[in-house]
Amino acid sequence: MKVLVKTALATLCLSAGTAWSAPITFNTALPVHEGGWVLREQFMYMKIADDPTPAQRDMRVSGVMSVLGYGVTSDFALFGMLPLFNKRIDISMGRQDITRRKSGVGDLTLLGRYTAYQYDAPGRTLRIAPFLGVKAPTGEDNARDGMGRLPPPVQPGSGSWDVLGGAVLTYQTLDFEIDSQVSYKANREANGFQAGNVASLDTSLQYRLWPRSLGAGVPAFLYGVLEANLVHSARNRSGGADDPNSGGTTLFITPGLQYVTQKWIVEAGVQIPVSQDLNGTALKNDYVFTTGFRVNF
Repeated sequence: MKVLVKTALATLCLSAGTAWSAPITFNTALPVHEGGWVLREQFMYMKIADDPTPAQRDMRVSGVMSVLGYGVTSDFALFGMLPLFNKRIDISMGRQDITRRKSGVGDLTLLGRYTAYQYDAPGRTLRIAPFLGVKAPTGEDNARDGMGRLPPPVQPGSGSWDVLGGAVLTYQTLDFEIDSQVSYKANREANGFQAGNVASLDTSLQYRLWPRSLGAGVPAFLYGVLEANLVHSARNRSGGADDPNSGGTTLFITPGLQYVTQKWIVEAGVQIPVSQDLNGTALKNDYVFTTGFRVNF
């Protein structure tokens, strides 16, 4: 679940009149032009079904993440992110198979990003941008079914006010772009449950596959993307006590493709966990598929 939230922070920055690539799973330091808007719609499907227990837990999460960004100045941009979730978990209890599910709007995240350092040279640029945000409990967090209150991972919202922050570095040339990000999300308690805090280290390489040589005008571009995400989650707390079967460290590798024009990007990628060191019987990720588009106007 933390991966899905993290993927939402992959904020969409296209400069006016210029075609930029960008990371698929996290942030970039490239600007939103002053007075400009950027819209991103992203579909995600997550399978979490590697269960070491006899319960054979199988969780599926699909969602649409809507992100709207606004360039307040050439250096400062604001973003709002709102997900729509469809969550389902199947559990085997003895000879009985149980399904619990819920759909709904999730929690709203508001984020500000400021370009603190910028170096421009012919054909290249380097930018460093810290960001700070808050997640508001706009999603339903007390949903129930015939068995009672749904467990926290199936609720559309968390019920808590959380804060997040970090910094992203972007180095861009005419042929490729490298992005790197560090981030931290501090989760608070709600309804007797507190999700573990999350620390992440991300990197992305976007390399122009086509056209191989640049000519006159601004054509469309096809980029190959390769990203790595190292995510560490602290243990959840329930009823004031740590949950020994939660939290841990996961390394994802994400291959992907982006088709970039002056005004829009179409992209797709698959996050694959290559290493998962989780606590106790915590449910492991199988994969996260992401596809969507970004438009600036």
